[in-house]
Amino acid sequence: MEHTTQTTTLQDLGRVVLGTFMVTAGTGHLTFVRKDFQAQVPDWVPLDKDTVVLLSGVVEIGLGLALLLAGRHKKIMGQGLAAFFGMVFPGNVHQYTHRISAFGLDSDEKRLGRLFFQPVLMGWALWSTGAWPTKRR
Repeated sequence: MEHTTQTTTLQDLGRVVLGTFMVTAGTGHLTFVRKDFQAQVPDWVPLDKDTVVLLSGVVEIGLGLALLLAGRHKKIMGQGLAAFFGMVFPGNVHQYTHRISAFGLDSDEKRLGRLFFQPVLMGWALWSTGAWPTKRR
């Protein structure tokens, strides 16, 4: 029998907000901010930047929907999303180190600040799905 991870109402709300954010961001990859997302793809990635943006958009929509619909599998979805945030972090570093303006990040300070937001997103994904390690009672 599979154990269902219990989460609070606040965690569930956080999961819904994050899932909605991911679906919106993924839709942006495919449409209205496609060029901005291309600015984050490091030059060492062996694929066309637009292809990477489109594929990551599909992944973001899928992860967002999974968060919204995960039910008893929400813990694994949170772990997967946290891992995804870790995998796209080099794109944020690329944007900072190459001084690329996109998403209104038009200064080194703003681009640097964004680097510190990625761990927050990772923690949010883990916390809101009950995947954050906690003490046993």
